[in-house]
Amino acid sequence: MEILIPVIVLGALGLVFGAFLGIAAKAFRVDKDERVEQVQELLAGANCGGCGYAGCSAFAEAVVAGKASPSACPSTKKENVDQIAEILGITVEDGEKMVAKVLCSGTCDKASVKYQYDGITDCVAVYRFGGGEKTCLYGCTGYGSCVRACMFDAIHVVDGVAKVDPEKCTGCGMCIATCPKRIIELVPAKQRTFVVCRSKEKGVAIKDICQAGCIGCKICEKNCPKDAIHVVDNIAKIDYDKCINCGICATKCPKHVIEFRKRGE
Repeated sequence: MEILIPVIVLGALGLVFGAFLGIAAKAFRVDKDERVEQVQELLAGANCGGCGYAGCSAFAEAVVAGKASPSACPSTKKENVDQIAEILGITVEDGEKMVAKVLCSGTCDKASVKYQYDGITDCVAVYRFGGGEKTCLYGCTGYGSCVRACMFDAIHVVDGVAKVDPEKCTGCGMCIATCPKRIIELVPAKQRTFVVCRSKEKGVAIKDICQAGCIGCKICEKNCPKDAIHVVDNIAKIDYDKCINCGICATKCPKHVIEFRKRGE
């Protein structure tokens, strides 16, 4: 009896608490819209955060709730976005595709260095030592943190500078968030002309630290037929809304720091 009574008591308590939990589960149950799972299955599944939400699950819930557009996910294919719109019975406008662009031309043969780094292969780590090996504070460190952050194999370090493959890039922005130099930005995929430099140093100073740095001479500005490029804070900047990709600024730039891709390249 000394053993039996505690067993009975514990059994009774288990039944009571079990019944209570069962009633509470039914009383406080939140029915989940089955469309959330359907939408999530059609997303890229990268959980990259490029949509502004914590992950694909949170984004799917926001889409079903009408708080976000399916096209806000930069990694999801257009045909999948169209399927999501069909499931929800909504119309989705096509947004302009954006891709990442690394704005630095300071390759190993052009950028001067102030020391030799021997440590963790990480951009943030080397950045903590005086901004990195390169004398230019705006130069790509070239240690591949962006490469490891990209889940689409769209960015690689070539000759000391990260390069983006626009065909693979989804515009998720993970590389941008990772870069300690803040030299990666999203640009329209159709854009073919870029000032591949972010240095704000004056022309005299930039000549000593990088052979490919913008010197702010304004020759590009004077020759642009559409008033689409201006020198601001010693660096040329292109207004992509005005730029017609004529390539004149690139041919006139004495430092060859303006990149121009012909159609099909």
